[in-house]
Amino acid sequence: MTHRNTQKFFRTAALSLIALAICSTAVFAQTVKTKGLIKARKGAEMILLTQDSPSMVVVLTDATQVAQVQGVLKARRKDMSMAALIPGLAVQVEGNYNAENQLVATKVLFKGNDLEQAQSIQAGLHETQVQSQKNEQELAQQNAALQAQNEALQQQQAQLTEQQKKIAANKAAVAAAVARFGQLDDYYIMDEVTVYFANGQVKVDPKYIPQLTALCEKGKTIDGYMIQVKGYASSVGSASLNQKLSEDRANNVANIIVQQGHIPMTNMLAPGAMGESRQVGSDKTAEGQAENRRVVVRVLQNKGIAGT
Repeated sequence: MTHRNTQKFFRTAALSLIALAICSTAVFAQTVKTKGLIKARKGAEMILLTQDSPSMVVVLTDATQVAQVQGVLKARRKDMSMAALIPGLAVQVEGNYNAENQLVATKVLFKGNDLEQAQSIQAGLHETQVQSQKNEQELAQQNAALQAQNEALQQQQAQLTEQQKKIAANKAAVAAAVARFGQLDDYYIMDEVTVYFANGQVKVDPKYIPQLTALCEKGKTIDGYMIQVKGYASSVGSASLNQKLSEDRANNVANIIVQQGHIPMTNMLAPGAMGESRQVGSDKTAEGQAENRRVVVRVLQNKGIAGT
């Protein structure tokens, strides 16, 4: 190849590359027109629903012209702010694609009645959003109230369970006490202490005081407790004297219970003087007579209060 032919070859190749670049630029810079409905606005980006794309990205710039077409022939245009580009508005966009294949808008046109319709839609959406927020707030309040009710219910259930445990424990205590001491018509006998006296004596032997005060402390732990005091005498001697002895014995024990055991009078049954009744031992022996000279102190619980 001659020098002249070589120069001609390179000149032809260069011209071809320039022509190709010009064509590519022309294609890239070709103005695109499209129509669609604004789905959303994200700052400088506008998302369109078009016939060809469900989410076409349109880029707005400071140079983008926004106008409302007016008149019967839509020949007149009224410049508008980009704030008019709201979701729900039907628009016609002119522009060019950038390197990211996004349509950079040079013009955005829309009709006046389309704007009014979009604004009406937005107004309706706003009301719907306000109502939705109100509903959410009310639902949150209801959920909070429901949670509070559930917590209260759980607390009540816990209290009920605790109460049931107490009732069960009380039933067990009652059963044990009844098995040991028995029961009366209206009361369970929860515990008892017997105080014995010398022949013809009514003074309480000090050795019984710790037993009596311990009985009082136990009684205070029982719901609805009552203290019963009954005095007895042997049948040796006159009945009237024995009646007086049983009364004095019961009163002296009752005084210890009230004064040293600190039992309120409201929890005391009237002391009973039983005289010669209900002998537990034979008065024909000294041992039997000693068993009959006694005061029986009982801690009672009303059967109704016991719940059994």
